[in-house]
Amino acid sequence: MYFPVYRPRRFRRTENLRRMIRETRLDVDHLVYPLFVMPGKGVKNPVQSMPGVFQFSVDQLIEEVRSVVALDIPGIILFGLPEKKDEIGSEAWADNGPVQQAVREIKRLWPQLTVITDVCLCEYTSHGHCGILEGNEVQNDATLELLARVALSHAKAGADIIAPSDMMDGRVSAIRDALDENGFDQTAILAYSAKYCSGFYGPFRDAADSAPKFGDRRSYQMDPANGAEALREVELDIEEGADMVMVKPALSYLDIIWRVKAECGRPVAAYNVSGEYSMIKAAAANGWIDGDRVMMEVLTSMVRAGADLILTYFAKDAAALLR
Repeated sequence: MYFPVYRPRRFRRTENLRRMIRETRLDVDHLVYPLFVMPGKGVKNPVQSMPGVFQFSVDQLIEEVRSVVALDIPGIILFGLPEKKDEIGSEAWADNGPVQQAVREIKRLWPQLTVITDVCLCEYTSHGHCGILEGNEVQNDATLELLARVALSHAKAGADIIAPSDMMDGRVSAIRDALDENGFDQTAILAYSAKYCSGFYGPFRDAADSAPKFGDRRSYQMDPANGAEALREVELDIEEGADMVMVKPALSYLDIIWRVKAECGRPVAAYNVSGEYSMIKAAAANGWIDGDRVMMEVLTSMVRAGADLILTYFAKDAAALLR
């Protein structure tokens, strides 16, 4: 049936008509809010390249989490900054590390809030890479034991979900074994399965102080040109015990989100990363775009592509609008 009998604009005439046939619905339940926690007291450092984002000490983080809970956002993900760094990132699994302290306090105050913890070594190592080095090469298998130690320390603190982001081969299996052997069989794993070596991570590296001191991460993060490889990575992580998988970044990889969701049979998360966030914030600040409108359009596109969860620095802004 074609024009003039069929006129698609008939259902676009009013907001109520548009609402009634809307195919994709962004909801607060899709949102996870990333937070950066560091040692000290009374610390709330603005991240210059990410307007509205801060590095918090635990006491200040609690006040930020209070606002997250008030907006009914269901989950957060924590990234830690250590007091000091070394070659192996040993503060990543310290019992009194900022992430471990934050998890304990958050779960004490708001046990219903889902707490996800990022597991990687780049923020904690003096060289800024995601594993142990031999020369200038990251040693995959030697790194697995350390990642498992980090994950176990987070689970002991009370984390609901462990999210390894390092992209070492076999890390999901190593973490799953460590959790199960220590009685944390109910702690879930959200694997950064399709994590690309992207130019969109720059502002995050300011926030987490995690830029590599030499080279880059092309030898372990994925080539942005590859799509089928993402499906292989996802399959491997699921076979090793991942409960949920992630595509990162999101906006330039909507096709990958779509393919992963169609193939994997698991919940899929998308990380709306720092560069994607900061571009919108900068354009809005210059009056070039309507920031709120573009934010909601971008987040909706991720749900339309198949994302069940979106990790986004826009979580509080989006939740306020959705209410």
